Amino acid sequence: MTDTVRRSTAENAQLALLLEVSSTPKPGNVDRHRDHDDLRFEHFVAGAVGAREGLDRAAEGAPVGEAFERAVAGMSGQTGGNTQFGAVLLVVPLVRAAAAGDLTPESARAVVGRTGVEDAVGFYRAFEHVDVAVDDPPDDLALPDVRRGGDAAPELRERGLTLSDVMAESAPGDGIAREYTEGFERTFRTADRIREGSGPVTDRAAAAYLAALAAEVDTFVVTTHDRETAEEVRRRARAARDGEEDPEELADELVERGINPGTTADLVAGGLFVALERGLVV
Repeated sequence: MTDTVRRSTAENAQLALLLEVSSTPKPGNVDRHRDHDDLRFEHFVAGAVGAREGLDRAAEGAPVGEAFERAVAGMSGQTGGNTQFGAVLLVVPLVRAAAAGDLTPESARAVVGRTGVEDAVGFYRAFEHVDVAVDDPPDDLALPDVRRGGDAAPELRERGLTLSDVMAESAPGDGIAREYTEGFERTFRTADRIREGSGPVTDRAAAAYLAALAAEVDTFVVTTHDRETAEEVRRRARAARDGEEDPEELADELVERGINPGTTADLVAGGLFVALERGLVV
């Protein structure tokens, strides 16, 4: 492929998912050299293939919730389970913005702002396709429990809760929801790191992953382990970024301990998509 050949927006989104899982080392995550016991590299590849129909729908102008639910349904068509739920959630509004001709933080924020109640319904229905690690809801839960899936639709409609509302309420404890509410700031920053790097794209993505992991606590680690573990991972990512710890050894250790900074991986997938749309050549 030459610089003059242009992929479609949906093709770039699918490629971003494939490049993310192919990047190595990404401490704690599945990559082309490392598998978890129950979740392997091949599952992520199959998940990216399965997500394509939903990504196509997003590029064609389908509502965000509908496109997301369709992408997750397709992603789930492999034996590993949840591979790219968060990455797809992050990428779908970016695909909508890009397909409209102008992928910027402002245009992505506008896509989120236009989401409605049925987008929230689609988001909830997506939880029926795969098991997603979520915290137990607090007693004063302001939203329906996402684990209700489509059964929450009547309450969402009765209360007039939009997808933007759901993301705003979820943002304090969820890094992807925070991207929705803060204009995809970390996603675009990650895209800049990847574009400004050198060498193979997968190496640039791995470096961007380490930088993002060192910068902020991974909310998926907080959910699946605890904040203390997430803080440890951030400290050690900083050491690896600064050459004080071997990132390959850290990657092996975190996989062995079952610590998976999945939110950071999702940000890299989003960053790769933005970078591809803005001219990154593969």
